[in-house]
Amino acid sequence: MRTGEAGAPGGSLLFEAGGRTYRAMDVRSALGTDFGRLPVVLRLLAENTLRNSGPEESARTVGNLAAWLERRTSEEELEFRPQRVLMHDTTSTPALVDIAAMRDSLAEAGADPAVLNPMLRVDVSIDHSLAVEEYGRADAAPRNLAVEYRRNQERYRFLKWAAQSMETVHINPPGTGIMHTINLEQLATVVSVADDGEGPASWATAAPDMMIGTDSHTPMVNGLGVLGWGVGGLEAQTVMLGMPITLRIPDVVGVKLTGALPPGATASDLALTVTQQLRRLGVSGEFVEFFGPGVSTLTVGQRAVVANMAPEYGATTGYFPIDERVLDYLRETGRDEARCGLVEAYAKAAGFWFDPAAEPNYTQVLRIDLASVELRAAGPRRPQDLRSLAGIPAALADEGRQLTAASRDLPAFPVALAAITSCTNTTDPRLLVAAGLMARKARALGLQVPPWVKTSLAPGSPAAASYLRRSGLLEDLGSLGFDIVGFGCTTCIGNSGPLSAPVKANLEAGSVRPVAVLSGNRNFPGRVHPDLDLGFIMSPPLVVAFALAGRADVDLTTHEFAAAASGSRPAGRPARLSDLLPSEQEIDAAWAAGHDAQDFSRDFELAVRNPLWSRLQAPEGTRFPWDEASTILRRPPFASTDQGSQLGRYVAHPLLVLGDDITTDHISPASGIPADSLVADFLVERGEDRGDLNVFASRRGNWEVMLRGAFHSKTVDNRLGADLGVRLPVAHTVHAPSGDVMPLWEAAERYRGEGESVVIVAGERYGTGSSRDWAAKVQRLLGVRAVVAGSFERIHRSNLVGMGILPLVAPAAVLPRLQGLRPGDRLEVDAAEGALRPRADIAVVLHTADGGREAFTARAAVETELDVKLLHDGGVIPSLLRSTIEAAR
Repeated sequence: MRTGEAGAPGGSLLFEAGGRTYRAMDVRSALGTDFGRLPVVLRLLAENTLRNSGPEESARTVGNLAAWLERRTSEEELEFRPQRVLMHDTTSTPALVDIAAMRDSLAEAGADPAVLNPMLRVDVSIDHSLAVEEYGRADAAPRNLAVEYRRNQERYRFLKWAAQSMETVHINPPGTGIMHTINLEQLATVVSVADDGEGPASWATAAPDMMIGTDSHTPMVNGLGVLGWGVGGLEAQTVMLGMPITLRIPDVVGVKLTGALPPGATASDLALTVTQQLRRLGVSGEFVEFFGPGVSTLTVGQRAVVANMAPEYGATTGYFPIDERVLDYLRETGRDEARCGLVEAYAKAAGFWFDPAAEPNYTQVLRIDLASVELRAAGPRRPQDLRSLAGIPAALADEGRQLTAASRDLPAFPVALAAITSCTNTTDPRLLVAAGLMARKARALGLQVPPWVKTSLAPGSPAAASYLRRSGLLEDLGSLGFDIVGFGCTTCIGNSGPLSAPVKANLEAGSVRPVAVLSGNRNFPGRVHPDLDLGFIMSPPLVVAFALAGRADVDLTTHEFAAAASGSRPAGRPARLSDLLPSEQEIDAAWAAGHDAQDFSRDFELAVRNPLWSRLQAPEGTRFPWDEASTILRRPPFASTDQGSQLGRYVAHPLLVLGDDITTDHISPASGIPADSLVADFLVERGEDRGDLNVFASRRGNWEVMLRGAFHSKTVDNRLGADLGVRLPVAHTVHAPSGDVMPLWEAAERYRGEGESVVIVAGERYGTGSSRDWAAKVQRLLGVRAVVAGSFERIHRSNLVGMGILPLVAPAAVLPRLQGLRPGDRLEVDAAEGALRPRADIAVVLHTADGGREAFTARAAVETELDVKLLHDGGVIPSLLRSTIEAAR
């Protein structure tokens, strides 16, 4: 490394890699002795700010980071400018629909619509639409892909239009894999390079690869040493159109790892353990960074599993710094030696290379001995509810009391879905290989999966099919029904398709409580299937084991798997879990037999060239031609300049009163549209087939469908119905002035027509789960001016602000009273525009229906001055539109 040499700009360092000289930001010199004491994530944020800011902002950031070290927390802000944005189809569709509608608004205002174009690279992965319609057959994947194209071609044509009319938008077609796996295997460079120009005076500038994604599991790339995190689609739009992300310098929780995972324990078990312990610590939006000697024992695949679960443990990131394991992964996935050499040389020169002995200063520290990790599952309703395998039957015991009859042919808790799914675990090849080896052992013993279990295998990468086939494990998995159903999120996002006929019939009879077992990241009630409220998250091999058992209420550590007699074959001897689990040596051997580094680029390119995609015809032109009869794509009303501020002093009726852990799946579901719902009636009236309505996520381009789907979950209890003595119907509320029970959207319209304001009251962790911006958009469409809750999850809080909705944190002592509100009670909120500041106190008065008055102070969950501005402007979209129109004049 050479610093400050002639010809290099001030504050830069020079280093060499592959016979070429590069320059980079010299963050170590800028921060001085504070550099090594700071967490690596803060060093990276400093690099980004120093590289993209002027001297005044840079000096302010250096001073603020020094102050952070004194208190290990800060209220100061910094600006972050990522190099790229990653989106999936069901978040990119509404974001790009917004931009298309904003282009219309610009044109109608006399401005050039073409000026609204993303200013940095946007990669879109079409991975969230694939449904498991066909399974348990070798040709399930192409059959499901054909169904996907038939159902979604209108939306895909729109995405193609966006890519053609916006030069920085790049589409990864269906079948290429899950966005986070694509990010790891194809898109992430770890170190990015830009050439300043041509000729002898030009420089090649190196910088860390930093990005954001419109999915909460974007931190999976943190396992590769790339700093990135999930944001809502609204925040992504501001970044795409040239604005930085403004964030408070984050608190950083350090997780010190020691020891090594014991034989049999997997990355999945570690991720669930981390999730439980960080939730217990109370993490909520902090950056998490892993350090200590145990980090060096984990592969990037294992790290990625842990990093992926960041939103489940409440964090913004789950960062693992760059080291030799990162270089190993780059080689394993086909990156060349020049790339590996550049990454190593830059990370060491810039001070970002991992030191297992280093102990930076953290806001808090959690210690985990990897040797203590055991086989685990989480559930039955939350990913942080860690269970030993022996503890699962007890976790289900009370659930059986809801059964009204006994089934003659199924156990009380049948495994309805057994899904090896999700980028979370399928990105680590060792986990898929372990599942394949378990299937091989079960096959050799004559074990079979009961017919009521719907099995599926949906890897995150097409390369998985190659290495599983080459090692012979694909056939073994298929023998148990775990044929590949496609390369997408499938069951993890709710696209699980229909349940088996026996499960459906017994469920309707009230004789069973079906359970999902999956290798995903979330098991919220109704998420993986609208009729299932029980689910357990676990490793892929354990998914196979539970599928073989056929029932969830068993202790796998003592359960005997018996092979039934078939034809001339006698019943096999009973087997235990220990007979089926593969050894580390067996996994190593199978991976070595199946792995070819060239699979990753070769199989990806083959999937990109799918003729189904190339044959799709898209509209042309700067403005998208809307079809008013479409049930898929409609111009949204909030993408206009007439959306004003909702701040002020007002008295509001509670539209809903909710409990704790209301997720974004509850607020705006992604799973199948129930055929007997009011949403289905709306679509059928417009010509849709009641038996083929697809999923809510496929309709995110149509605001009328999403409005009617708001809070459409049978597990959402609107407590406003308590006085009636009955549970309100799904997505219904009480219109207080009349006492009428009606659909939410109708009640919202009536309140709006009467000139009345509405708010939503909720408990702790409001908006946990996915990043979906529609969870905030539907609340704006319902006319919600504020949400008063015990606490908010980070991304949903940001999305509420992005839609001009004020998030208010109620005092813990007041929250139980608020959650007992009844029709006729109202809240007076004093949120005057000129008085709002980050984390300001907001006066609230509860006016009870009987004339009572109770005053309390809430805290505005407003983190930055940019948040304040957006609330003043009425949200992200009107703010962007007004600034663009002003700049064009």
